[in-house]
Amino acid sequence: MSEKDKKSKQTPEENAAAEQPVNETPEAAAEAAPETYTVTKEQMQQMEELAKTLADANDKYLRLAAEYDNYRKRTVREKEHLYGDAKIDTIKPFLAVLDNLERGVQQFEEGDGHRQGLEMICKQFIDVLGQMGVTEIPALGQPFDPEKHNAVMHTEDESAGENTIVEVFQKGFMIGDKVLRFAMVKVAN
Repeated sequence: MSEKDKKSKQTPEENAAAEQPVNETPEAAAEAAPETYTVTKEQMQQMEELAKTLADANDKYLRLAAEYDNYRKRTVREKEHLYGDAKIDTIKPFLAVLDNLERGVQQFEEGDGHRQGLEMICKQFIDVLGQMGVTEIPALGQPFDPEKHNAVMHTEDESAGENTIVEVFQKGFMIGDKVLRFAMVKVAN
């Protein structure tokens, strides 16, 4: 007899037992089936309220996290600006000292020992300012730029181009892209 014939002669109980895995008992099959519960209207409303409360708490948490992140970024930016402003306020008065040193250099003849000493001090002073990020604003022979230069005089000079700086009265300085002091200049028209 073929296996097909043997299966057709088995009783339905035997067929069901043969189809079930060997390890699985009827209790295990009942446990594997999804459990269904009946929920009252009150319980359903309570679950909906709890879900809404959870969603609100989650939303508040996300907003608070975003607000804290913005606060952290803002305070970092404020610290950087505060440091930069304090640095500028500290350096500005020293520019007047540099001007006086340069005027002192002009008082002595070329080759004088005092002049050489003052020139070395000026060079060292400028090097220290350079290490702090301070640069001199180029002025003489440059076109006039109102964002960097302060024109205190105008002159008619045919040899110089229009709006060209022909004389510098006081050097200007920048730190990064901020102007510490505008260069005081004479401009040709």
